[in-house]
Amino acid sequence: CLWCYTNNTCMEYPVRSILPSSSLCSLSNARWGVCWINFEALIIALAVVAGLILLSITVCCCYCCYCRRRSRSRLDEEEEQLARKREERRLQSLQRKHERKLKHDEIRKKYGLLQDSDNPYSRFENE
Repeated sequence: CLWCYTNNTCMEYPVRSILPSSSLCSLSNARWGVCWINFEALIIALAVVAGLILLSITVCCCYCCYCRRRSRSRLDEEEEQLARKREERRLQSLQRKHERKLKHDEIRKKYGLLQDSDNPYSRFENE
């Protein structure tokens, strides 16, 4: 139903066109379905709602893409930091191992347990 306030008539809605033609009734005076829904207000309201939906979808997509990129860069930074710490611990471990070896060699040398590295072959002593 299309109600026109200019001539106070109710006519069948022109289904073939989305909006009624101005020859039938002007948009400011045309009402749809029930008498209180103005066509101009309906078009403006639908346009605003559609615009808000599109804007919110765009904002959500941009925010999600930004967060993903940011979280990926954070993960990369954390991974690099962990790799650096791992390498530092490995180097410290090697250094401590070398220090222990030197200390043990000194003790072995002190008690005569260290083989002479210049002459790896030694004579067996019979007791």
